[in-house]
Amino acid sequence: MLAILRKSRLKDQEMRVLMLGLDNAGKTTIVKHVMGEDVRTVSPTLGFIIKTIDYKGYVQSGMWDVGGQKTLRSYWRNYFEKTDSLIWVVDATDRFRLGDCRTELHGLLQEERLLGASLLVFANKTDVSGCMAEPEITQGLNLNDIKTHKWAIFSCSAITGKNISEGLDWVVGDAQERLFLYNGLGGDLATANTVKGQLN
Repeated sequence: MLAILRKSRLKDQEMRVLMLGLDNAGKTTIVKHVMGEDVRTVSPTLGFIIKTIDYKGYVQSGMWDVGGQKTLRSYWRNYFEKTDSLIWVVDATDRFRLGDCRTELHGLLQEERLLGASLLVFANKTDVSGCMAEPEITQGLNLNDIKTHKWAIFSCSAITGKNISEGLDWVVGDAQERLFLYNGLGGDLATANTVKGQLN
């Protein structure tokens, strides 16, 4: 069955990316940056946004951006089906809610429908003075305790675009290894494994 699924993915070259995080982390701004849209006009996501991205011409990616307000988090599970990669966005300026961020993330990783997904942590807003650096966020989220998912962390800025492409390269490279059976496109992603952060 797994072989059949992989052959199907090889034909389609499609993957599904679910982007989650607490409210005001910058999820929608990241999506807008990837889509080449104006990042200066962003309002809170009160439901979900779906974008289809032809990323660098080799993978059609359905990116789901789901609102992170506390009242919406109980609905996150409605979007878990067939998720290949989970992008967890952290507001690197929000030390006060880092514990809440950790609790929500580790709760997600226990969900059965997300067990096969890889995890990319975007530490967003690192262009802001006084923000948390990767080691502080890694420790605050207990990322080194995660043994059930392959993961990586990237410092990024949704406004400047810093490390957004590098993080998505890692996501796509991981999906190619797991889903697309090394279809000859991996050469374009040779740098995807030399990421800033930890790979398990």
